[in-house]
Amino acid sequence: MAKQYPQLPFERFADDAIVHCRTEVEAEEVRAAIAARLRDCGLELHPEKTKIVYCKDDDRRGTHRHEKFDFLGYTFRPRRSKNRKGKFFINFSPAVADKAVKAIRTEIRSWNLHLRSDKSIEDLSRMFNPMIRGWLQYYGRFYRSALYPPMRQLDRSLARWAYRKYKKLRRHLRRATHWVARISRRDPKLWAHWQMGVRRGSMAGAV
Repeated sequence: MAKQYPQLPFERFADDAIVHCRTEVEAEEVRAAIAARLRDCGLELHPEKTKIVYCKDDDRRGTHRHEKFDFLGYTFRPRRSKNRKGKFFINFSPAVADKAVKAIRTEIRSWNLHLRSDKSIEDLSRMFNPMIRGWLQYYGRFYRSALYPPMRQLDRSLARWAYRKYKKLRRHLRRATHWVARISRRDPKLWAHWQMGVRRGSMAGAV
């Protein structure tokens, strides 16, 4: 790339790479050149993962077989965005990938919060905040609202924990949900995801 296509920016992590081309013809040429170079090294492009993606947005309104791709836990695709003047437009941008969201949900379920009635909510936050904070810092850099669904799942798990822990909340899951929402508004720093802020001041109060 440095010798043959110095004008084209590209990123690489391990064996994944993205090359930014201006036209489809140019992209086809670069793909063929990279494939040839890899063959010289006894390697080959992955036949299914390697593809040309059309970065569709307000300035590129055509259609293509591939209009999105995943890279480093993010999905890059056309998204509805809003500019500083409040006007909506289509922007080709990243957000946490579905595969990453699934992994987050699986991890949250593995905590079995509803079975930890011996712990206080402060104990639980100390146990799991480091991982939650890591998710938010990494995946929350772009299009943070894509993280709202798995974080709402976490609050539902906390509601089920409160439902089992406190006698006054038993058989009243909705009451437990409101209890978590009140705690989140009163002490938003207790859990890392509560500081994201969404309607009513917390993830627990989101609709």
